[in-house]
Amino acid sequence: MNTLLKKLSFDWLNANIVGTLPIFFATNLAALSIWQLNISEHTMPLMLGIIAAGLSDLDNRLTGRLKNLFFTLVAFAISSLSAQLALSHGWLFIPLITLITFVVIMLGAIGQRYSTIAFGTLLVALYTTLSYNPIVPWYSNTLLILFGTLIYGFVAVIVYLCFPHRAVQENMAQYFEALSRYLQIKADFFDPDDTDCLPAKQFALAQANIAVMSAFDKTRVALFYRLRGQHRHLRTQKMLRYYFIGQDIWERASSSHSQYDTLFEQLKNTDLIFRFQRILELQAIACQQVATALRHNQPYQHNMRGEKVLAGLIQSLRYHQQQGVLQRHKLQSIADNLRNIEGQLAQLGEDKGNIDLRKKSPPTARLIAENVSGFRNMVQAIRSQCHLGSQLFRHAVRLSIVVFLSSLMVELFAIEQGYWILLTAVLVCQPNYSATKKRLTQRVIGTVLGVIVGLSFRYLSPTLEAQLGILVASSSLFFFFRSNNYSFSTFFITIQVLVSFDVVGLDPNGAMLPRIFDTLIGVGIAWFGVAYLWPDWRFVNLHNSLRETLKASAHYLRHIVAQLQFGYRDQFSYRVARRAAQNAVTGLSTAVSNMAGEPKKYRQPLEFAPTLLGLSYTLLSYISALGSQRTQSESLNHHIDFAAVFFKQGKQIAKLLDNMAKGVDCNEQKILAIDTQLQTFEAQYQHCIDEQSLVLLQQLRLIVQMLPQLWHFVEQEKHYNHHKKQLTPA
Repeated sequence: MNTLLKKLSFDWLNANIVGTLPIFFATNLAALSIWQLNISEHTMPLMLGIIAAGLSDLDNRLTGRLKNLFFTLVAFAISSLSAQLALSHGWLFIPLITLITFVVIMLGAIGQRYSTIAFGTLLVALYTTLSYNPIVPWYSNTLLILFGTLIYGFVAVIVYLCFPHRAVQENMAQYFEALSRYLQIKADFFDPDDTDCLPAKQFALAQANIAVMSAFDKTRVALFYRLRGQHRHLRTQKMLRYYFIGQDIWERASSSHSQYDTLFEQLKNTDLIFRFQRILELQAIACQQVATALRHNQPYQHNMRGEKVLAGLIQSLRYHQQQGVLQRHKLQSIADNLRNIEGQLAQLGEDKGNIDLRKKSPPTARLIAENVSGFRNMVQAIRSQCHLGSQLFRHAVRLSIVVFLSSLMVELFAIEQGYWILLTAVLVCQPNYSATKKRLTQRVIGTVLGVIVGLSFRYLSPTLEAQLGILVASSSLFFFFRSNNYSFSTFFITIQVLVSFDVVGLDPNGAMLPRIFDTLIGVGIAWFGVAYLWPDWRFVNLHNSLRETLKASAHYLRHIVAQLQFGYRDQFSYRVARRAAQNAVTGLSTAVSNMAGEPKKYRQPLEFAPTLLGLSYTLLSYISALGSQRTQSESLNHHIDFAAVFFKQGKQIAKLLDNMAKGVDCNEQKILAIDTQLQTFEAQYQHCIDEQSLVLLQQLRLIVQMLPQLWHFVEQEKHYNHHKKQLTPA
């Protein structure tokens, strides 16, 4: 029986269902209260309070949830009361909602959690306009919205207590799913019959890297808030171990020990390349199995097939080494990386639940905080974004103007329930043009279909009980679809609002067709905002993204060289540097993707930008390969001549990357001199130094050898940026 309940719990109550349970139970409680107390006229503010609370809900431990609920209630009360009082004074609402919009968006500079609650606060002000009635007491709507928020908060805490680890396990499962996709794309690199599509594969790998980064950040945040104030919960320790193992797998998978085109040419008639591909495919499957085990709350059972395939690879590698295969050290490094990934996956399959994580991890195994802390730091973070080069600031100013125009239109033309225009514009207007264009279409489709279905309910003459049931169902389905299908979520929230109009006594026939026109006006204003008010295509800053990528890569390389030189320690600062480098490449990839979405506007830079992105990603993978060797720093035979050459040239290469970032002309003679010195040293001392040191030397040479090509494309971007500045009016 217990097994059956457990199976039902994890097969049927998946993460999406569990995430919808609070809104389902909260709306049911509200519906029962409305029905029992016969207060149907208060339906709309009560239900909208529940929805606003759900949209502001944040995953956290119990005490964190209670704190969030308290601050949410305070923020909602201030927002709703301000909107209610401003609406009673007519035009005062316009500057108020404009100011609230700007402040709410700028709070995103502090952190996503502040931004989420702040955006919920803006929605409360908008919901207050939808339920505003001048004949009811000024505090009525606010109290009902807060009561709805309390109902949701109470139910959400109970659901959390029933499923305390489901959210973090789902985030971890998504993390390993993203790793699985990444490993599968990496395996495609080792296809000897498809060597002509290497740039496309590099771009696909960069996109997969963005997905891993996103899942990684969500998991890190979830764990960070679980660990604050407690470090001993067994499940949290287990998830933290999965997190760090996933990090190590990611670093090793993203490392590159060779130039693939050269490698394929040398290995095309051997079985090695197929064996490399097969192991990566099996490891991708293993990561997917880890995700499945997490979702079903079952222990992961590692398939020993990977060990057998790895043993076959090692045996084949030894044979080919005896036959004098070229680049044997690089091939051995790839095999060692794959062996390490296999070992990490095997660790996940071992039952180590009773091992204290503090014995397993060094003191520096800390998580990076998500939000800025301290009032002074918060102010500084916001001030640093107050310029038109900041996408956040442009979005804040743009959305504030959109809100101002929408509110002004409602007041000028005295549009009844016209603030639906404002709500539509706020929800559709996104930070960039392509996202807004997508939402615009989805919003119109969802609203039109919602109005048609909502109108059909009117002809069925439903009872109050049936209407309340529709409200519960539509609210729950809105939350179920809001993260994966915006059209569906818009469809259901439209039904919810229209049925609410009917329940509170407004004429739904008079409310339905205006909703379509209001939606069209709202999306039109939102489109105008993103298309003409500091449009993003004028501010896609490939130059800054490239500069940050080169700077972060140089910083990451310095950390690796320092750990190789002085020992494997201070993992926290190393992980910060690694994450900064990964974030920078992700930012560059996003910039190139945005440009690719507007090929007519970016025809010239698109001739070199994808190649530049591929080279930047290759650079990071070469540096990551060096990083994967840092754990062996103590066992390295630091031959005095090796140390004199390797560490000096490693720092010189980092300096060259910094110079590239600054736009300083890169001295190709200096690059050639570094490569010549490394090559000469390798030829003279390859029999005197240990194999690990030789691998490090060859890896450093890979980085040096790609610098001239990288600089060529950096110069192209530099000339393009200079030309663009000349054409841009001051």
